[in-house]
Amino acid sequence: MSTLVIVGAQWGDEGKGKIVDLLTSRADVVVRFQGGNNAGHTLKVAGEQIIVHLIPSGILYPNITNVIANGLVVDPSVLISEKASLRERGHFLKDSQLIVSDRAQVIMPYHKIIDQGREDLLGNAKIGTTGRGIGPAYEDKASRMGIRMGDLLRPSSLRDRIYNAMDEKNFLIERRFKRPKLNPEEVVQEYLGYAEQLAPHITDTTIVLQNFVRGGSHVLFEGAQGTLLDIDHGTYPFVTSSNVVAGNACAGSGVGPNVIEKCWGVVKAYTTRVGEGAFPTELADGLGEELREKGGEYGATTGRPRRCGWLDTVVLNHSVRLNGLTGIALTKMDVLTGISPLSVAIGYELDGKPLDHIPSDITEFGRVKPRYREVKGWEEPLSDCRSFDDLPKSARDYVEMIEHVSGVPVTLISVGPAREQSILRRTPF
Repeated sequence: MSTLVIVGAQWGDEGKGKIVDLLTSRADVVVRFQGGNNAGHTLKVAGEQIIVHLIPSGILYPNITNVIANGLVVDPSVLISEKASLRERGHFLKDSQLIVSDRAQVIMPYHKIIDQGREDLLGNAKIGTTGRGIGPAYEDKASRMGIRMGDLLRPSSLRDRIYNAMDEKNFLIERRFKRPKLNPEEVVQEYLGYAEQLAPHITDTTIVLQNFVRGGSHVLFEGAQGTLLDIDHGTYPFVTSSNVVAGNACAGSGVGPNVIEKCWGVVKAYTTRVGEGAFPTELADGLGEELREKGGEYGATTGRPRRCGWLDTVVLNHSVRLNGLTGIALTKMDVLTGISPLSVAIGYELDGKPLDHIPSDITEFGRVKPRYREVKGWEEPLSDCRSFDDLPKSARDYVEMIEHVSGVPVTLISVGPAREQSILRRTPF
């Protein structure tokens, strides 16, 4: 057995999709363990760009088993649409490539209405959600009102659960958000239609995973979003609705902690975030715009422009500690080509006093000032580099600086969007 957890070490959008796609060639199973279709993983293979939101990134390999585990919230319409889109492009040709946990929660139409309605009411104080119903679906899970994928296979139970839930939901939709009520029976019929299409995929994935692990398979656990968006450990309340950190790979997929062997954090060579909230190293100037355009920094799920800034090692070390990182996959090094000097935040100041960690109070975090170290940049293009020694000296120094500050080896370096534009310094399996 060999297992690896891949997590985002910043605010998401670090390039996890490419890293998982690259490492999947060495795996037998890829498991997505949290989040929903608020995530977007961009893959580029043989010049073709493919974006997946729910289905794990390993779907491009026909002999890999992909698992949507119990920790997710699943919008059946999105899953069906994504499956159809992949098949049109010559991928995901066998149903056996994907299994979906019967314990995963289902996103319902009222979740999306409530999500969007709340953001509208918050106005300038909005969280910046994608409006896809993720948070309200997790709320229903915690309040034991949720509908699970297995319920789709039990029509009478599904009908009862939808009718019971919609008494309360329609009250909120009509009275709080001033929108038309939903017809419960129409919702029932819609989701029974989804059930017919998804039935071949729905199963107890914990048993399947246990059999893979006991059989010595290589299992890759794929996280979504990033550590700074974790519901407990992120920049609350500007966070997602699930636990993003590596520890949730166990609860979110149904394996014991003794199964997890390695954890790699995906780190962008600079920093980005989408949505609201504090961002100490943000570059709200022409250089930030240059990073956005060179790096194609627009949300894969929403298309929103990402805010861009310098690499923040306080954020990095926060992720190292919370995830127990054993390796760093460094992405988008090529985007920094031609920028010199480069700045790296090595600490903060708060009210004139040094600070080496992220405060839990979001108002304090919004007031920190980064302490920068300048490092030399490089002019040479990196896209054709295939070994560490191929990199210019300043680029190698940048990598070694990250290793020194974090105490974690950089195990993989991405120098372009394509699968082959990668330098794998340490094999995961």
